[in-house]
Amino acid sequence: MSDQPTSEPLNDDAIAFAEQVFDCARQGDAVVLERLLKQGLPANLCNHKGDSLLMLASYHGHVEAVRVLLQQGADPQMANNNGQLPIAGAAFKGDLAMVQLLAEQGAGIEAASADDRTALMMAAMFNRTAIVDYLLAQGADPNRADAKGMTALGAAQAMGAQDTMKQLQALAG
Repeated sequence: MSDQPTSEPLNDDAIAFAEQVFDCARQGDAVVLERLLKQGLPANLCNHKGDSLLMLASYHGHVEAVRVLLQQGADPQMANNNGQLPIAGAAFKGDLAMVQLLAEQGAGIEAASADDRTALMMAAMFNRTAIVDYLLAQGADPNRADAKGMTALGAAQAMGAQDTMKQLQALAG
């Protein structure tokens, strides 16, 4: 006899419930999420893509839902199956308030995805000047390179992100 739990296929009702839970995260239903989490729903529950409830809520810009998830133990450093982190997703979306909340609650400023891209690189690529300013003020390294050797400045240049390119060039000289 093994101590390992057995995994049984989910029935249609369980699958439908799981989809409703993930929809709550996407839609930012903080009240329902809090109730379910207090009843034992795992804070780090993930869908078939590895997207956690926190990833979905943060990507869709739901600050209150993210706050509830973090208060109930969701891990801000949990990457999805593609190695993407919630803070990088928020930087990509241009959501400064979300980036700030995630950083204040333990998301690493220098945390990187599977390809070593940081939130600073994502913000630079998509011309998110306020997020670049914030991340730099929090200690993000503008000289850090991703797996292909590209820095935040290189990412901004590659994407033609003029404003963040100027910001990052000003740091160099």
